[in-house]
Amino acid sequence: MTLKLTQPDLSLERQFVIWYNRYMKVISYVRVSTQRQGESGLGLEAQREAVAVYCKAHGFSLIEEFVEVESGRKTCRPVLLRALQAAKRAKAVLLIAKIDRLARNVAFIANMMEAGVEFRACDMPEANRLMLHIMAAFAEHEARTISERTNARWSCNAQWRRVVGVAGGPSPSEPLRERVTFLGLPEN
Repeated sequence: MTLKLTQPDLSLERQFVIWYNRYMKVISYVRVSTQRQGESGLGLEAQREAVAVYCKAHGFSLIEEFVEVESGRKTCRPVLLRALQAAKRAKAVLLIAKIDRLARNVAFIANMMEAGVEFRACDMPEANRLMLHIMAAFAEHEARTISERTNARWSCNAQWRRVVGVAGGPSPSEPLRERVTFLGLPEN
């Protein structure tokens, strides 16, 4: 087999990598968390674009795509399981757009590493096992922080609704003293 290099603007080494990677098979896995995101397709399209750009830049051959609409918190994800099985059967790499699209859980990522299927994230193509663990820890921390902020916001909204007389709190016709006391604020 003769190596034919046809892109003079790239280094010889880079051209060889692209030529070699033509034979690298890739299965992509894209995921959004909610049905509304899945219906709009915006999150999915951005992930598909990242995968396509990555495959083109590295000369990979995309052989199949798996799409899942499921929360990243869930560990039981049937589409991801099918993607892993397909990648194992085809001896392909499982490619994801971003590490947090796979999971925001260190234990989950660690188990994926032990599953026997190579996976890569487009946003961190050269990441080794240590780097993937660290990024998974950051993603887990980010998920926890987002959850805490969301819960605090919902709690604040619920208290506000009660103050103004919505959803079972003191009605606006009651004296201000009862409404203020209801929130635990000092009376002046």
